[in-house]
Amino acid sequence: MKGCILLDRDGVLNLETGDYVFREEDFQIPSDVPEGLNRLKSAGFGLVVVTNQGGISKGLYKSEAVKNLHQILQSACGNAIDYLLYAPWHRSISASLSAKPGSLMMERGMALTDATSENSWIIGDAGRDMEAGKAAGVRTILIPTLKERESPYADFVCDNFTEAVKIILSAS
Repeated sequence: MKGCILLDRDGVLNLETGDYVFREEDFQIPSDVPEGLNRLKSAGFGLVVVTNQGGISKGLYKSEAVKNLHQILQSACGNAIDYLLYAPWHRSISASLSAKPGSLMMERGMALTDATSENSWIIGDAGRDMEAGKAAGVRTILIPTLKERESPYADFVCDNFTEAVKIILSAS
């Protein structure tokens, strides 16, 4: 395995709505995501979703909703994703090193795919994704959305998922 691509969910693999995405009708996968995931997979990368899902600890939805949306994503991309990791805690309720900007989900994703940090990347849409990636020693790509337009922790800033995939493949 060349490395691991750590993928934030909301704002990267599905459209960011500015609120918690847990209903099927709100889960919209951009058209370039399935092809991009399959290009990364074909290049030998492990693919791991690393997503904060603080709405679970807030009682807004249950973990089954996260798993259901993951199955929809898997169906759309031909089961290209190797692992789904999520942190159900919200900092206003319970602190966790697993939740981003903590790096434990990233480190676990790399361990599950037998990847090293030198060959791994995170693609996210928030500064906390970039900060977690830096803490884990991976290269970082920010796709600006409703959350943030820039981050001092971003190695690259891309307009969309296709652009992020091109950067990763050209660096491999």
